[in-house]
Amino acid sequence: MSTTTSAKQAAGVAAAALVQDGMILGFGTGTTVVFFLDALAERIRLEKIKVIGVPTSEATAKHATELGIPISTLDEHPELDLVVDGADEVDLQFRLVKGGGGALLREKIVASCGKRVVIIVGEGKMVDKLGTTFLLPVEVVPFGVQVTRTKVEAAGCQAFLRTLEDGDAFHTDNGNLVLDCKFRYGIDDPVQTHQSLSQIPGVVEVGIFLDLCHAVIEGCADGTSITHQKS
Repeated sequence: MSTTTSAKQAAGVAAAALVQDGMILGFGTGTTVVFFLDALAERIRLEKIKVIGVPTSEATAKHATELGIPISTLDEHPELDLVVDGADEVDLQFRLVKGGGGALLREKIVASCGKRVVIIVGEGKMVDKLGTTFLLPVEVVPFGVQVTRTKVEAAGCQAFLRTLEDGDAFHTDNGNLVLDCKFRYGIDDPVQTHQSLSQIPGVVEVGIFLDLCHAVIEGCADGTSITHQKS
């Protein structure tokens, strides 16, 4: 097992230990969340705990179902006891860049419904400044995408349309496109950047998450984990 995999698995296992019997959970999207779901399924099997999960993507829903974890919808369970999700970057103020898996809109909706949101990451995801190690995803509608892209770039970045390996455009589960935005020197003011990009017609959601994280579990290559609590 690679050190990266070990770190992600450690974070996922630590998050699964937070789950209590009877909880309504929010399930994020991404490789680290897969390890959380695997560990949660093991607890369900061994301890017979009962939970219900609200997934943020079709991929997460599929994996949870294959593991035998009951899933539901946000309409049926609008209040979530605990949301567990990954992140592409986390800064010292617990602000996040998310959307590497393309589920940023649903992830933000689900996170907003959580009484507690725990972000699980492997090593290297905690940064001093957002936008320095990962491009900022921005979900946009297909209509007028080039116009939207030009307006997004006017905010001080270079925007790339996300594509699949075959060159076709990547589409989110909502049928939208994703612009991955490069800020040459990182994102100086995440709050202002979020506000500016959100106001552009055609932008559906911005991958900057503000005030939507209560704790971060950072997995380590040696299989241990560190929990950072928001002060």
